Amino acid sequence: MKLITAIIKPNKVESVKSELSKVGISGITLTEVKGFGRQKGHKEVYRGTEIEVSFLPKSKLEIAVKDEELETVIKACLLYTSPSPRDRG
Repeated sequence: MKLITAIIKPNKVESVKSELSKVGISGITLTEVKGFGRQKGHKEVYRGTEIEVSFLPKSKLEIAVKDEELETVIKACLLYTSPSPRDRG
């Protein structure tokens, strides 16, 4: 058994869930988290004051899989989590 952890944008959760369902995965754990990476946050104006929002909302998926399902599940997750088609291998 392996535990896969994927951090994705919240708007991609349903797409990843659907793709995992297609490959036979029926159980995942979803946690709402905050973080930043390539996006580095952004600036917003709140009551006339500019503030920097450095932690953005993310979704953390945890999927326990059998060893033989590992590559299939990773590929399914990468379809919706990689920023560029060349990263999708």
